[in-house]
Parts: sequence; C-alpha cells; structure tokens
Amino acid sequence: MNIMKNRYILSALCLLLLSISSCDKGFVEENKNPVLATTIDPVYQLVTTEIIGIDIVHYEAPIVQQAEHLLGGAEEGGNRNTYQDGFSGNHFNSLYGTQIKNLVDIIRVTKADPNRPNLYNMARILKAYCFLLLVDTYGDVPYSEAALGYISNIFLPKYDDQKAIYLDIEKELKEAVEALDATKDKVSQEMYFAGDIPKWKKFGNSLLLRLGMRYVKIDDAKAKAIVTIATDPARGGVMASNSDNVVLKCNTTQTNPANGFIYGSVRYIWHVGKPFVDYLKTNNDPRLQYIAALYPDPSSATSPGTPDTDPSHQIGCPFGYTDVNIVNAPGYPGKIGSAFKYSQFNRSTLGRSDSWLYYVTYAQTQLLLAEARFRGYITSGTVKDYYEAGVKGHMSQLDIWGSTGSVSPITTAQQTAYLLQAGIAYDPAQGLKQINEQYWVACLMIWPEAWANFRRTGFPQLSPINFPGEDPSVAIATGGDGFIHRLQYSLKEWSVNTVNVQAAKDRIGGDNMGIRVFWDKK
Repeated sequence: MNIMKNRYILSALCLLLLSISSCDKGFVEENKNPVLATTIDPVYQLVTTEIIGIDIVHYEAPIVQQAEHLLGGAEEGGNRNTYQDGFSGNHFNSLYGTQIKNLVDIIRVTKADPNRPNLYNMARILKAYCFLLLVDTYGDVPYSEAALGYISNIFLPKYDDQKAIYLDIEKELKEAVEALDATKDKVSQEMYFAGDIPKWKKFGNSLLLRLGMRYVKIDDAKAKAIVTIATDPARGGVMASNSDNVVLKCNTTQTNPANGFIYGSVRYIWHVGKPFVDYLKTNNDPRLQYIAALYPDPSSATSPGTPDTDPSHQIGCPFGYTDVNIVNAPGYPGKIGSAFKYSQFNRSTLGRSDSWLYYVTYAQTQLLLAEARFRGYITSGTVKDYYEAGVKGHMSQLDIWGSTGSVSPITTAQQTAYLLQAGIAYDPAQGLKQINEQYWVACLMIWPEAWANFRRTGFPQLSPINFPGEDPSVAIATGGDGFIHRLQYSLKEWSVNTVNVQAAKDRIGGDNMGIRVFWDKK
C-alpha cells in the first residue's frame, strides 16, 4: 500500500514539474515590470556623481586653520588633532559608496560604445579627480578592484600602492583629454559645462597640472615633465578664466551639500580661525567682509540679527583650546548665550544653502602656474602675472562673495590696491611663500585641496596647536610635527575588509595620522 502511495505521489510530482516547465516559457517576459527601468542611463549616473558634494570640515578646515570650533566628543577631529571615525571615513565611504561606483559603471558601459566617447572620457576625468582626493587623504586605497562588486563579484577589493595609482591617474588624464572630441557626442545634460568639450579639456589638464605639482619635493624632473604636458596649448591648455571653473551652481532646489555647518544645527560652534582672520586683516584683504561676520544672536537659525562685517571688528577663534579653558586665551571676547563671540562664517555669502560649490578653479590653476614658472617648469608668462591673475581670479569668483549679478562686488580698483600693498605685491625673494599663501586663501571652502597644498609646500607657515591629548602620532613630544598628515581608514573597512586593510597598513608603515602620503616629504 505504501509503495502504491509513493508511486502516486511521484507521478503527481512529475506532472507538476512538466507543468511548471511548460509554463516557464515566457515567464520572464510575462512577469517583467513594464514601468521599471532595467538599465541606468550613464548620463544620469554622471550627473549623480557631479551633484554629490564632499564635506569633511571636521578635519581639513581646522588643519589649515581656516575654521575652528572648541567642542570635543562626537564633534571633534582636526580641531584637537584626534581621531574620530565618524568624520575620518567620510571621503572613503562617500566616494566609494556613490561617485566611484557610478563612474566605474559608466566607464564599463561606454568604453566600447562608438557613440559615446565623450561621456566615457568625462567619466575618466571625474574618476581621476576622486582618486586624487582619496590618495591624498589616505595613501593606499582600493583602485584596480574598486567598485567591482556588481561587475566582477569582487566585494573585498585589494588596496593598491598609492604611487602606482598616481601613475595611472596621470595616464588616464592624458588619454582622456586627448580623446575628447567636440565633433562627437554632446553630453549637454551634465552639470558643470553642459558638455562643452574645450572646458572639459581644461578641467582635465588643470587636474594634471595639480597632480604634476605634487611631485615637486620627490621628483623634480617628473613634475616638470607632467606640467609641460598639462600646459601645452595644443592639448587644450588649462583654465584661462573663471568661466572654466568646475563649479556646481546650486539653487534653492539643488542646495549646496557641503556648507550645512554654517547654517545648520551646529552653526553656533563653528568660527573662522584666528590665523586666517589675522592674515586677511593684516593685509587689508577686501574678501574678509564677505567671509566673516559677528552676529548679535549667533545661536539663532532664523533671527541672528544684523551681522557686523566690518573687517576691523572680526575676531578669529584661536586653536589649542577647549570650550572650558578658552577663557584663558588672549583677547577672549566672552559669550552670547551658548555661543562664543568669535567671528562666524557669513551666512548670507558662504553660508547660503544655494551658494555655489567649487571644486577646481581658475584661481588655483593660475597660482599653480605661478609656482611652475617660479621653478622653471614652464617658460611662458611671468610669475608676477600668474600670481596676480590668481589673486584677481579668486576675488572675481561669482557667488561666493554674495554677488547675484554677473560681477563680483570686489571691484577692480580694490583688487589693484590690494596687490600693490607691501607683503602682497609680488617679491621674487618671497615668491613661494606669497604664491602659496594666496593658494591657501583661494582654497576657502575647498579644504581637501587646501590641506594637500599645505602638506606639499609648508605654506602658510602655521603654528602647531599643541592640544593636550592630541594623537601621539601627531604630537611633537612623541615624534610628530604637530599636524595631521593623513586620515585613518574607517572602522567599517577594518571590520569588513580586514586582510586587505592590514596589507595596506603594513605597506605604508602604519594606520595613523602622522603617516605621510608618498609625495609629502619632510
């Protein structure tokens, strides 16, 4: 009886399987969602990459002493030379989580598409930008296997040697710029230049110039060779005016993703750094009134009162203090409620939610050319002309000074007067110092580059904060120089990709903030 029952069940199962098999024909087609996209337009991925800002204020801005706050705990970082994983991993998690993932996929999809060579090469340039930032921040990072989880099932990518990554970035930028062709596909939807190929060539070449200048301390010949190629007019040249700036022109719908610290919930703790305010005040810089402000009620989000933007009244916040012992700082101004009376960033200029977000600028590029000419890497133009063009270029940038029209509120007469002052007027004996101090100013709100250039050149000549309890790898007493030189790998990476992170740590000599990236020579 059991045998007959089993045979019956077996026969029934066979019939069911045959039925399923016959019904399977056309199953995918019948059950496909007719309104759900099965592929992603790579142009959409490019735009997504362009509009995501990069914000790691807690480390880079205080390191270069342009922004400061006095709190510890969850809000600390560069202000106290201490490790805080929540902020240290920002670049890593953000760039790999969205930008690089999209860019790697765009490159995969468009590489062999004869109809989309410009989209392909724009993605290569943006990928180079992202990895330049990652290497400059961490050293060795995933590169050759990055973002290949979906494509190749590589979910735990190896970390590549930072020097090798730089070499490949150099190659990618050269090839991408040379391959861009105005007669080919027009990528008009992209956010930076609406597909303007000459401007994309200048973007790529200006990045290549930046990369080349990173080598000045370790390989002078290589630096010169790269700069020569980057500045070759036959390849499109570098940025020649503010219209070439790589900028996300934010608005009330697409708001600035990187300046929330100025107007958000922690606005009252952030102040303009004393070294930065002092430099601008000492040199009668017309930019200061648009950067710093004193508010009658600095804690208020909606009614802070009429700001005092008089440059002579601004008080920069000193470094090396806590919210408790700041009362002992020279010139301590006191408090208004819970906020200290130090200058804050101007909320009507830099702090507007619709203010523009700059990445690579004409001003920075001209100042790099000034240094390149100073070092003899290029022979055209004069150091003085490039230097002055860089200063004027930054003062003429639209939007960041609160301008709503087509002209900066900093007049030509003000720019000229500023450049004639003692200490600012170009002096060959102080050339590198002057050029890179102005680069520091021109990197306002572009703090990853400000920090990179500070490590590369040693300018401006800032004093270590010597904060009690700072990380031993940074502290002078334990062998550091008082400044953070790289950020640590995130705890998330350590917990998930342990073997590869450990290999990177061993290769670079440790995972702490005193380790230097390969071009950051003592």
